Amino acid sequence: MEFSQYDMLVVTGITATGKTGIAARMAKVLDGEIISADSRQVFKGMTIGTGKDLADYIVDGIQIPYHLVDIKEPGETYSVFNFQNDFNKAYHQIKERNRFPILSGGTGLYVESVLKQYKLLDVPQNEKLRAELKEKTLEELTEMLSGLKKLHNKTDVDTKLRAIRAIEIELFNKEHNIEETELPNIKSLVIAPDFDRKIIRNRITQRLHERLEEGMVDETRALLKQGVDPEKLVSYGLEYKFLTWYLTGKIDYD
Repeated sequence: MEFSQYDMLVVTGITATGKTGIAARMAKVLDGEIISADSRQVFKGMTIGTGKDLADYIVDGIQIPYHLVDIKEPGETYSVFNFQNDFNKAYHQIKERNRFPILSGGTGLYVESVLKQYKLLDVPQNEKLRAELKEKTLEELTEMLSGLKKLHNKTDVDTKLRAIRAIEIELFNKEHNIEETELPNIKSLVIAPDFDRKIIRNRITQRLHERLEEGMVDETRALLKQGVDPEKLVSYGLEYKFLTWYLTGKIDYD
């Protein structure tokens, strides 16, 4: 396949499909560098639970350069706006070195913000609004958000923290009459590895057991001791959600 006609390779798709390994091998072939598109791998100290698999960035003894991994402290705010800005910086730096950019990760909105080059604004936190919304139940917040936009999935209302942020953004956009604008696209070749659902389920189950054996519970406990807000950890979803509930006594280990 001829890659010279493209500006970037994108490796994306669902979890447990080996995206990082594929991207790293392609980077070796293309003399490339990888830009991570994972909303949780930006945080330090969250290595096991987010599946950073840093060993995958070493191919045939060669360290593949990667970006946007371990760049923020756990619990800090990191938005699509922040990602897009960081992506643009990394992308241009890679191009200046005459190397080939490879965007790899499964956070769909991150990938879409790059492919469609959305013009985004950094929506500030509204502490007064947050204080008011914090008194509401998740069900009330969900109803309120559904009145502001069509809910395509449950991501925005997975936790109260996410629901409050989503409402905050929607109200800010309406108040400031913001329209989504697209910038020129980066010409990208997009690949999405896929497997049979049964294979994916087995991979996810195996990966969960491996992460537990590697110390994922202790990693989550350390984050809590470090002072990361439990609700913030829950908002990261997946393993951290249930491990935080377990460590705070809301559920049993079994």
